[in-house]
Amino acid sequence: RDFLPRGSGIVTRRPLVLQLVNSSTEYGEFLHCKGKKFTDFEEVRLEIEAETDRVTGSNKGISPVPINLRVYSPHVLNLTLVDLPGMTKVPVGDQPPDIEFQIRDMLMQFVTKENCLILAVSPANSDLANSDALKIAKEVDPQGQRTIGVITKLDLMDEGTDARDVLENKLLPLRRGYIGVVNRSQKDIDGKKDIQAALAAERKFFLSHPAYRHMADRMGTPYLQKVLNQQLTNHIRDTLPGLRNKLQSQLLSIEKEVEEYKNFRPDDPARKTKALLQMVQQFAVDFEKRIEGSGDQIDTYELSGGARINRIFHERFPFELVKMEFDEKELRREISYAIKNIHGIRHVSRTRQTVGCIALTGLFTPDMAFETIVKKQVKKIKEPCLKCVDMVISELINTVRQCTKKLSQYPHLREEMERIVTTHIREREGRTKDQVMLLIDIELAYMNTNHEDFIGFANAQQRSSQMSKKKAAGNQVGQVIRKGWLTINNIGIMKGGSKEYWFVLTAENLSWYKDDE
Repeated sequence: RDFLPRGSGIVTRRPLVLQLVNSSTEYGEFLHCKGKKFTDFEEVRLEIEAETDRVTGSNKGISPVPINLRVYSPHVLNLTLVDLPGMTKVPVGDQPPDIEFQIRDMLMQFVTKENCLILAVSPANSDLANSDALKIAKEVDPQGQRTIGVITKLDLMDEGTDARDVLENKLLPLRRGYIGVVNRSQKDIDGKKDIQAALAAERKFFLSHPAYRHMADRMGTPYLQKVLNQQLTNHIRDTLPGLRNKLQSQLLSIEKEVEEYKNFRPDDPARKTKALLQMVQQFAVDFEKRIEGSGDQIDTYELSGGARINRIFHERFPFELVKMEFDEKELRREISYAIKNIHGIRHVSRTRQTVGCIALTGLFTPDMAFETIVKKQVKKIKEPCLKCVDMVISELINTVRQCTKKLSQYPHLREEMERIVTTHIREREGRTKDQVMLLIDIELAYMNTNHEDFIGFANAQQRSSQMSKKKAAGNQVGQVIRKGWLTINNIGIMKGGSKEYWFVLTAENLSWYKDDE
């Protein structure tokens, strides 16, 4: 049956938990439509699309909330699959800027579970070494113990090339190997090519292709279906003893807890108060551990809590700063206009010296021009700073929700605790942003041109002097290009009118003195 949505761009925008049940009758059931049987699988497709849009909107948004679909059919084997969104790096439509991180986190929620098998789907017409599916599978399953490789688009490879080494498990070996399939193209779907015809065409492709005919019995969609059922059965059998031991351990723990509650009186106000305080204290401890990264419940598969906040500060925030637009040509134009506007009608007139005449206009750049340009650039970091605060606030609120999961049996208490803590965080959000703005305003209020990193006149002169001393120590005397008297007047920063200075121009620097000695 053909009921999964197809199209260009990102189509799967919510996880689809698909339970296949072998049955004499054929129909589908959605968990969110209890009691309703879908016998027309075109309606199943439309319901998947409608349910996706109900949560994510119709403009490419995503959500980690799964859609649960159970399909009964005599043509399927008992199997449970989870269809996940493919990796995307560039946001489109209503997708957030961090769409890549959100989809990655969504994938990790499923593939990190030790009891699940990973179906890593990769196209044959692209470099397998760059496969996002295999990369993520390698992270959570480095030994390849529970990863099955699926190679698609074998019929679209360049002429003269094939994926034989991959399918024979020689290139990037997996314990469970690779299976090749040939799906219908969009043209086939538009032409209403049915599944049976597609399976026949797939079979013919493998039997007729010289690189695949020797392994045709181990290729194709029907074989993939059998392998998945068999591998899942074997995987369950392998993990069942450990699961049984875990359940027995939990049962003993619960029985011990039940013994402690034999004399429990639920109507005792003192017990209620004590229980409430214990839950609040436990929430505070869990929240602190998630932020500080301490405790024994450390996630070894993905970043969480304080680690995600640390990533915001050291990766996301610098990335936002680098993204700020900087037009060097526009900056030079602004500097030029600022200097000219601040000089106004003032200028340095043409002057006479003993070795000739030179025309100087604005020999000394006013501090006001420098500060005007620099302040404009500093103001640009306000937006990335505020965005950084927003991202941290979002992570804190998400951490609160993670910590209140233990209160799921008390939904009203959980809701109230989340409300109180979230409100407190939101109140501090405003104060935090005020402090960030204050810090930027402080930086704008005073430009420390005496800082060692600032390359101004004083530091440039000092560095030039140091270089001159080093050259003198090495018996390397700078060659004098020109020297002589120079009269400078009409400069606002010089009091007392015009003054004469003795100028010496060398290959390294320009110096001036009160006299020629």
